[in-house]
Amino acid sequence: MFEIVLINVSGVDRPGITAALTEILARYSVPVLDIGQSTIHNALALGLLIELPPDGRACPVFRDLLFQAHGMGLDLRFTPIDPEDYERWVAEQGQPRHILTLISREISSEQIAKVSAVVADYQLNVDRISRLSGRISRRSPAAQPLACVELSLRGAVSTISDLHASLLALGQVLGLDVAVQEDDIFRRNRRLVCFDMDSTLIQTEVIDELAKVAGVGCEVAAITEAAMRGELDFKESFRRRIALLEGLDEAVLAEIADRLPITEGADRLIASLKQLGYRIAILSGGFTYFAEHLKRRFGVDDVYANELEFCNGRLTGVVTGEIIDGQRKAELLREIAAHEGIRLEQVIAVGDGANDLPMLAIAGLGIAFHAKPIVTQQARHAIANVGLDGILYLLGMRDRDLERLQQASIAPTL
Repeated sequence: MFEIVLINVSGVDRPGITAALTEILARYSVPVLDIGQSTIHNALALGLLIELPPDGRACPVFRDLLFQAHGMGLDLRFTPIDPEDYERWVAEQGQPRHILTLISREISSEQIAKVSAVVADYQLNVDRISRLSGRISRRSPAAQPLACVELSLRGAVSTISDLHASLLALGQVLGLDVAVQEDDIFRRNRRLVCFDMDSTLIQTEVIDELAKVAGVGCEVAAITEAAMRGELDFKESFRRRIALLEGLDEAVLAEIADRLPITEGADRLIASLKQLGYRIAILSGGFTYFAEHLKRRFGVDDVYANELEFCNGRLTGVVTGEIIDGQRKAELLREIAAHEGIRLEQVIAVGDGANDLPMLAIAGLGIAFHAKPIVTQQARHAIANVGLDGILYLLGMRDRDLERLQQASIAPTL
């Protein structure tokens, strides 16, 4: 009967530690059943789960490992593992796994403690914790810092919606964006991102900007409020608001388009996704006139929005073609995905309003971004404390990898 032993190695990290220790194991033909390592501020924690023969051949292995560790200034601890415990541990590898992502301007001990308490309440085990964001300088802090920690969880979740709700409520109290995703192949293979435009890619509602210039801001706001009370459906309220803009000069639209306030992180997010081969779409209940402006700026692949009608350089107060409402957004998302041969599980949808909920619901990763309360409550994921580039962390991307990606994109071609 072979003996299973866990070796814990700690000390100051340096190149060659793993090579030196595993070379000794290789010399004695010792199988490695598992291996894991983490390093925080040059402090090494290395674990090796090995299988040793029951006879006296195990003693030379321990001796040589201890001599090597002493020479390298390392501490070793040997723990025998009961074979039955080991087999139970092996059997657990088929358990469901989830990825829990914590995003904020700075991750605090309180945030980690309270999120960890929720994880424990749901009887989930934390297998791994990783920092995705870059190291934080205390002398030269970033103007808009981003911090992200990712936890790998193991264990069955009876009601995932309850876990989502618990984490969302906690995040709202702590100023923390918390997302939990099933750790499956689709999480690592997203291919299409569909954005809402107004109050998502840009920090304004264009129709409100147009209404102000046209001098009908109060009237448009009153129609919007009536729609929110359920007195008008989206299409009817939309037509009434557009009718109030009749006669507005196209030059006004051009001026507004040139000064659209781009949402924090949008440039970094879209540039990174484009370099990685993602298809980018804008599905907006706003106007094609402005969506096309963003298409040129960001290199967006597909744009679907409402087409304003002009006559002699002025708005007629009507839109041509089908009005893009919430259901149409979801239909367009399906159509683009089908055309590109992309499964819905591989689609990301991002929006802030109630008319975004249908597409958020069918996308593999639906994100309510700085959204209205009703949207945040119904969406599976929400970002409310950082910019759009926080989405990169939900895809498991690390700052160091994104920096290399950016450097590669600006490197001169030889």
